[in-house]
Amino acid sequence: MATALFEADEEPSFDVMSADFAGDTRLICADRYWRLRFLHRPNIRTAAACSAWLIRHVAREHRTEVLEKWSLGYAFITRDSVESALELSRAAEEIVGTDTSAGDTAHFATLYHAGKLRANLCFDELHQFLDSSLLALAAGVHRQAPLFTALRSFAAFGSPAITAEHATGLLDHAWSSPERTRHVVDICLNGIQFATPFDGHGELLRDRAAEAVRDHPHDHMFHFRLASGQHMVRDNDAALDSIDTALRHLPASGSRGSHKLLQEQFIAKRDAILEGRLRAELDTEHAEVLADQEHRHNQRWEQLSTELDRRSAEQEKAQRESQETARANHVRSVELVAVFTSAIAFAVGSLQVSLTGSFTLKDRLALIGAWGAFHVLFALLVVGGTWYITRPRR
Repeated sequence: MATALFEADEEPSFDVMSADFAGDTRLICADRYWRLRFLHRPNIRTAAACSAWLIRHVAREHRTEVLEKWSLGYAFITRDSVESALELSRAAEEIVGTDTSAGDTAHFATLYHAGKLRANLCFDELHQFLDSSLLALAAGVHRQAPLFTALRSFAAFGSPAITAEHATGLLDHAWSSPERTRHVVDICLNGIQFATPFDGHGELLRDRAAEAVRDHPHDHMFHFRLASGQHMVRDNDAALDSIDTALRHLPASGSRGSHKLLQEQFIAKRDAILEGRLRAELDTEHAEVLADQEHRHNQRWEQLSTELDRRSAEQEKAQRESQETARANHVRSVELVAVFTSAIAFAVGSLQVSLTGSFTLKDRLALIGAWGAFHVLFALLVVGGTWYITRPRR
């Protein structure tokens, strides 16, 4: 039916009362119809027509979910046809001239073109488009919506000209909004993952993705973002569990994106995680080997240091003993000379007293005794003085 409507150049006339893309046949038909329209003419004029149909035919309570899914989804599948600034300007003038006072059509068209720039990772172009283009400015109050802020955060994270603090501020503003949707969370996490590296980058992605997984436990993309954050902080075991969960929840088919493309992306991430895990194990083993080698080296150094200290102490002891021996020899030589000199002087003096003079025997013996005592005292003074002067001093 969608193909027949497209070929007849007729828009669906029925209303859509839900956002169940898997079970609502009317929504599925409308989705396929507008998919064909966007593939045929991938421009913001088609986006304007789609927005007008959506406002007329989709129930208000489900309009936001359908709007976000269509604008970003159709942007992804037509990302290879980005309109030039001149084409945007001409089409924007037409859209603004017929738009509602709230800027609903400009809002959808802005999200569509921004989705293309996001899919192509054109961060600076996306930042400039959201901040200053006529189409984005015409979105009016929708510029304060969390999805719009999330896209600004995505552009800021990827642009090297914008600080991580500013990007994180935009992220927090969109993340904390009570109107935060699944698409807002996805764009926020996408922006963190592709951000220019900054301090706390991996931790921020891991923590926000973990919160997203708690809110959406069966969302394969959020498990993939969580695995990426865990891999960035080198928690490879947890990252492997998360990427396996993402592969398990990846649907086998779908009209919004390519299953094969996502599967290849997830498998590539899994291979990178396994490689990081193996590298971490090898690094751990290498660190253990280095630690063991360092321990053995320290032991050998301590043994060598102890042996050198022992030999140095022995050398110092031998040197001190040699010096003490040399000193003692000198002292003994002086003492020997002193004693020998005293003995000769005593002998000569005693002989003179014995051979000359008229002293009695008793007087001679007394004189010889006094002479001998004098020489003994002289010898003791010389020996004692020599010892005192040359004694070891420590």
